[in-house]
Amino acid sequence: MKVFGDYLRERRMALQQARGRAYSLRQVAGRIGLQPSYLSRIERGTDIPPSEDKLVGLAKELELDPDVVLAMAGKVSSDLQAIIRKRPQLFSDLIRQLKDVPDEAVLKVVREVRDGEW
Repeated sequence: MKVFGDYLRERRMALQQARGRAYSLRQVAGRIGLQPSYLSRIERGTDIPPSEDKLVGLAKELELDPDVVLAMAGKVSSDLQAIIRKRPQLFSDLIRQLKDVPDEAVLKVVREVRDGEW
């Protein structure tokens, strides 16, 4: 998996190339409420990622999945944290059991839970 800052920079640069100056570092930083120099340091991997709300805003701005951006930044969304806190043992066991399972098997479990009748 790519390094967090590289992932963001590559996506922003691709959008800038396709859509123009609206995706310059300065423009993107301004729209999500960050200093351009801070966003630059994040992209270069020399500063820590911002708060959850700024990361979610950045993900939306760059048309990325917020959960993926948060995970790459080493964070978990507050709504997922709340879900895990309700049944910590169950979710920790589930995640550990799924860690080495192929993606297709995980997707099968997700579809079963989503589409199953309880």
